[in-house]
Amino acid sequence: MEKILNVINLGLKDYQEVYNLQKEFVKKRYKGKIADTLILTEHSPVFTIGRTGSIKNILAPLEELRKEGIDIYEIDRGGDITYHGPGQIVGYPIIDLRGYQKDIHLYLRRLEEVLIQLLRNFGIEAIRIERMSGVWVKNKKIASIGVGVSKWITYHGFCLNLNPNMSHFAMINPCGLGKPLTSMEEQLNGELPQRREIEEKLVSYFKKVFS
Repeated sequence: MEKILNVINLGLKDYQEVYNLQKEFVKKRYKGKIADTLILTEHSPVFTIGRTGSIKNILAPLEELRKEGIDIYEIDRGGDITYHGPGQIVGYPIIDLRGYQKDIHLYLRRLEEVLIQLLRNFGIEAIRIERMSGVWVKNKKIASIGVGVSKWITYHGFCLNLNPNMSHFAMINPCGLGKPLTSMEEQLNGELPQRREIEEKLVSYFKKVFS
């Protein structure tokens, strides 16, 4: 039987507001009150620090962050520090892994596969790098992944760079790796497709990979 996926596109939303929504949806999904759900959004500028992260990976003075309107959140996902801002697609899957294999590593690889297939659809040769979550173009990271799981219900998720303010990444050591970042716009030499087209393809590949 085909699984149902609800897709909610919130547009530009405050990080805390969407985090609260995720927690609410996790409870509802655990109780079977809603189907598997994919939240798509983008955020005002924010740095988020995961469970294995450190505020030491913020390289810029706090005054500079305030000037740029960048907030900081320490949150309950895996991974280190990352940046969210306008010009990204942020996806938060609320998926009941009890209906799949209870395997978080497999879930992470599936998220990567969705993004790899999406990027290849637009002519970008995206890859995995062993022992580094996320999606890469050669040695540059184009998408970050950091998830949370509560009673086998997933939350948090992935972030794909379309055309964000890349100078904001220079304020941190992204994911604590010291690796360069890239975007779809950079890889496509400025010829970025419409956001709506990218989102539609993303949903299509998500349904395909997660059956």
